[in-house]
Amino acid sequence: MKEQDEHPKDDNNLRSIGNYLGLGMQLAATVGAMVFLGYWLDGKFKTSPWLILIFSFLGIASGLYNFLRTVIQPPKK
Repeated sequence: MKEQDEHPKDDNNLRSIGNYLGLGMQLAATVGAMVFLGYWLDGKFKTSPWLILIFSFLGIASGLYNFLRTVIQPPKK
């Protein structure tokens, strides 16, 4: 009987942390995509290393903004 009572609590815990499970991968993907874009544009316009630096910082800033926005916002019910 106790096992059945504990399952709803476990489901609520999993749902509450579900939003946070992919944040690290999302942050890394954002930064990686922006670095790649800067690298590609540097090769195309021969502006090395300026565009890779600019896009790297933009990727870090936007990734951290999204990360912090998700972590700080109150959970939706």
